[in-house]
Amino acid sequence: MNARSAWLSPDGQTRGDTRVTQVGAVTPVTDVKGRSGVLPGSEDGQYRVTGLWLAGTAGTMSATVGVGRAVIQSTVSRGAYPVAVTEPVVLTFADGNPQYGRIDLVVLRVYDHDHDASSRNEAAVEIIQGEPKALPGAPVAPDASLVLFTVAVAAGTSAGTGGIDWDNARVDRRPTTVAVGGILPTRSDDTAPGGYPGQYRDINDTLQRWNGSAWVPYPKGIGGIAPAGAVATGNHTGQYRESSSGVLQRWNGSVWLPAVTPAFFTSSIDSGSTTSTVWTAALSGTAVTALTLNFHGPSTGAVLLHFGARMTTTGSSTATAFMAPQISQNGTVTFPPHEDYAAVYGGAVAGSVATMWRMYGLTPGALYTMTAMHRSSDAAVTCWFNNLFMRVEPAF
Repeated sequence: MNARSAWLSPDGQTRGDTRVTQVGAVTPVTDVKGRSGVLPGSEDGQYRVTGLWLAGTAGTMSATVGVGRAVIQSTVSRGAYPVAVTEPVVLTFADGNPQYGRIDLVVLRVYDHDHDASSRNEAAVEIIQGEPKALPGAPVAPDASLVLFTVAVAAGTSAGTGGIDWDNARVDRRPTTVAVGGILPTRSDDTAPGGYPGQYRDINDTLQRWNGSAWVPYPKGIGGIAPAGAVATGNHTGQYRESSSGVLQRWNGSVWLPAVTPAFFTSSIDSGSTTSTVWTAALSGTAVTALTLNFHGPSTGAVLLHFGARMTTTGSSTATAFMAPQISQNGTVTFPPHEDYAAVYGGAVAGSVATMWRMYGLTPGALYTMTAMHRSSDAAVTCWFNNLFMRVEPAF
């Protein structure tokens, strides 16, 4: 009989009917199977899950599994088994092998004679002993069982040698399960996929949503600002996050960029001179070999270039000193200096001049370098530049 209904058959409801038809009981993993796990909760609400905890007794080979509730999903035909442990269960582990260590499992197991021919119809908490090896691994859990803990039993371990080192030997493997639509609290190592798009889980203090192929941090899923450390790769263009340094960033489809592009600035108060009539970045008499400023193209692709200096044309009132920016990308000049947008001054008495020019057509996010370039209109006249500055700010 493939279609099985609970509380309907006039001939009586079987145990299998009851298990298979518990619609909406636990977190689904397929359309007919639920997620096996321990029901979460604690006495005071302080912990994610306290049910079926394994408490080792110091100096011994014994431990106690506490009370708790769980659901164990088996095959589609067998259905899911709800289990309640109402009294603590004491377990005693076998002594360690003289030569090799081993890893044991602590499981909550269901015996069902109709399916496993075990002559038993009951649930039990028990130890599945591993095989001693130089590099031991956990044994395979039996069907219709839920792994609660792994326990490493070192070689030669016994009550006479101080028993199991519970703090280091015991590893919590308890999965959790909740009602359909509930938020699933999980361990940090839980790699199980979601059962349906729109399912939520709480992991590492972060709320996540299953989008059909991956667990997505909740702020990322709804377009909110993701907290620092929650999102490594953007989920959609236009998503925002807070960086580890506290800067608001926007995902442009491939990289994170500052959401509000800051202004970039550099300056030098070390004066230098040149008599070159062709553009040069180097000035004589200064330790600054070249005044440069790196900046990223803003989302608008346009910037305002501010630049200037205190200039002098030594001994001449007719010569002219020029300062203009040169823009390069990856070592290639994309915009050379030119007199039409240079800061210009002429005179034997120093004067401070500055100008501004709008540049557009930049690639958003690309790295550019602005270099201060200088020249004299007369090779016989030395032009001095002092208090140089350059500033780049985003424009529209």
